[in-house]
Amino acid sequence: MLPPSDSPAPLVTRDGIRVREAIEPDVPAIQEIFRAVYSETYPYRHYYDPIWLKRALYTDDQVILVAENVATGDILGTASVVLDVGAHADLLGEFGRLAVREDARGGGVGQLLMEGRLAAVEERLHVAVVENRVAHPYSQRISHANGFAPVGFLPLKHQFTARESVALFARHFGNGLRLRKNHPRIIPEAYPLAHLALQNVGLASDPIVDDSAPGYPYDDRFEVDTLKAEGLPLLMRIERGRIRNREVFGPLRLQYGFFKLTARQATYLVAREVAGPDAGALAGAIGFVRDTYDRTVRVFELICHDDRSIRFLFQQLLERCRSEWDVAYVEVDASAHAPHMQRTLLELGFLPAAYVPTMVFHDVERLDVVRMVCLLVPPEFDAVELTPQTEALAEAVLRNFRRQAVLPQLHEALDRLALLDGLSERQALRVAGACTIAHFEPGERLFEVGDPADRMYVLLNGSVVVTLASGQEVGTVAEGEALGEVALLLGERHAAGALAVGDVAVASLDEAGLRMLTRQQPDIAVVLYRNLAQGLGHKLRRADLRIGLR
Repeated sequence: MLPPSDSPAPLVTRDGIRVREAIEPDVPAIQEIFRAVYSETYPYRHYYDPIWLKRALYTDDQVILVAENVATGDILGTASVVLDVGAHADLLGEFGRLAVREDARGGGVGQLLMEGRLAAVEERLHVAVVENRVAHPYSQRISHANGFAPVGFLPLKHQFTARESVALFARHFGNGLRLRKNHPRIIPEAYPLAHLALQNVGLASDPIVDDSAPGYPYDDRFEVDTLKAEGLPLLMRIERGRIRNREVFGPLRLQYGFFKLTARQATYLVAREVAGPDAGALAGAIGFVRDTYDRTVRVFELICHDDRSIRFLFQQLLERCRSEWDVAYVEVDASAHAPHMQRTLLELGFLPAAYVPTMVFHDVERLDVVRMVCLLVPPEFDAVELTPQTEALAEAVLRNFRRQAVLPQLHEALDRLALLDGLSERQALRVAGACTIAHFEPGERLFEVGDPADRMYVLLNGSVVVTLASGQEVGTVAEGEALGEVALLLGERHAAGALAVGDVAVASLDEAGLRMLTRQQPDIAVVLYRNLAQGLGHKLRRADLRIGLR
């Protein structure tokens, strides 16, 4: 340990602890802290490598700090800011890699490290993000206390002892918000998340919901291979996706050169024409970084001559992730002004997981980004500890992932559901995406007389008997029909009960989901309300006949 006089000037000093930039003699202490806190499970493996750490201290891509006991010189904790998580012009930094010795916790070391990082880099950034663990709320609270706000929830992103989710927070500096391009165009599935994220960072919720933008078409008249150095000049001649019409963003760019790309373990899948006069010509490429320990892939660039190869390249990447590389998590930062790209990703199984205002700098403005995530492992989310603001945003994200898990069941039943008559398949899937699945055993009640009516049900299979408080049966609801819709629409409690006959599966649409569809998709709402009225009419006629027979 160097004497205090030979150490860098402190950024923050309080209660006998100073935070300063790390120097080479601190490397063993930094490694020891990470091993003590995470054993061998930390996803950023290079923090266990002394050679990498020593080099990192002398680069401009990172700022590594330590918290030091003034009296003893002991290193109590460490944290860093990674400045190459975006393109150089993005002025984006990630506050991460924070660890505090167990015997120093509870003494404000984490808060001091956060203050030190802010003092070190706030004049160098427009936007800062931080991934907070959700196994406990401590880092979330520190982020809240220092002006960061939740903008995303990244499910099962990292591999610790088991896969863990993280909450993404953001803070803006200087001209970060003044240069924002207003009124982004986003798909409806991203709107609840975008609304909360913008509200959390103090911006008006101004996105334009675009449900008419189709995804890019599929064309398989290509062959795919991995980019070699000799192919770089040919790919550099393609403008779309590099210098114009950029729809995907990340920390690397093709023009950084083959050596730097290889050093960062970046790879491109390249699509080539297989027929016609252009056979063998480059059609496009998708750039990505794969982390074999964390089992993650991050797409950072998409370059194409035209629309034809876009979906093909993403599908080829996902096929390799599933069949060859054992990848668990794939993420793409898509422009919030590119609904065609967002729709394409959605159709390929990606879902909105974060909305970061002004995350990238493009042309003369800063653009919002929709971070889309494809989970290739079962969406089994363990209990997490979230602050109230984080919890609301996490629920907006997880709602889509839970629904995605049941969409195959709903898709099989689409042609049997009277509620969806008259809707296109895409509109019907939009409604299905707002539903959840519930199962009831024989004799189990879906609801009782007087229960609050906070949702309606559509029977996927089985049947349900409708009963009065006296126990008298007044009707039967069959497969494909709606149940509980009247009380929901009137805002009243249930006037009758519902009892499962045999095994019953239902699609459940709650009040919030119906309200969102009505607000965002008035064309769908008109058809839904017409079908609900017709279905109610059929049930009333059956009830009249039943009473008449008696």
